[in-house]
Amino acid sequence: FQLNQDKTNFATLRNIQGLHAPLKLQMEFRAVKQVQRLPFLHSSNIALDTLRGNDECIGFEDILNDPSQSEVMGEPHMMMEYKLGLL
Repeated sequence: FQLNQDKTNFATLRNIQGLHAPLKLQMEFRAVKQVQRLPFLHSSNIALDTLRGNDECIGFEDILNDPSQSEVMGEPHMMMEYKLGLL
């Protein structure tokens, strides 16, 4: 759903403001997606939500997403060694 909504927004933005506006927004999306916390910490991606305009919306995942039951929870040292290729 989000991918289709992004495509529609980019097409509308291109028709209104020209080619540079969606390209700039896509570059900002890519830059924001690359910034994350360490692998064993939950990342909220608040910057991506702000760019998409979802920062003021309360959704299903905001209420029923318990970080303690997340798959990313684990041994911090092992996860960092795996990410750095030491294991």
